[in-house]
Amino acid sequence: MKLSKKDIIDLLPHREPMLLIDELIDIKKLISATAIMNVKKDAFYVNGHFPENPVMPGVLIVEAFGQAAAALTAHGIDKEEYKDKLVFLMSVEKARFRNPVIPDCILELKVEAIRSHGRVWKYKGEAYVEGKRMADAQWSATIVDKK
Repeated sequence: MKLSKKDIIDLLPHREPMLLIDELIDIKKLISATAIMNVKKDAFYVNGHFPENPVMPGVLIVEAFGQAAAALTAHGIDKEEYKDKLVFLMSVEKARFRNPVIPDCILELKVEAIRSHGRVWKYKGEAYVEGKRMADAQWSATIVDKK
């Protein structure tokens, strides 16, 4: 199973430039998936972080993890149950940034749902470029009503 960017737009409220993930692949319903993010040379953060030595900010890697997990969850739960809902990040734990992510690469974000209790979900993820681990984290999110 695979979700395109258009499919992701139908699931998440994020829009450019904050919609970071480009597709979701290897989906195991409500269990795991891999998000693909094309880290581009003209991304909004490149000129300022850092000029002449651009690096993708770690907080944006965490945001991409969150978007991947939200898409996995939104895609997996009943459409009527998710109608008029959003997935909000609650906490980030154990985030580690092992190697800098340099623009003009493909970042693979492997996410896994560890557990859920009602509307609260716990996830873990690892980010890779060309098979090399760049970052990993655990985080929690909740499903909330749209206002």
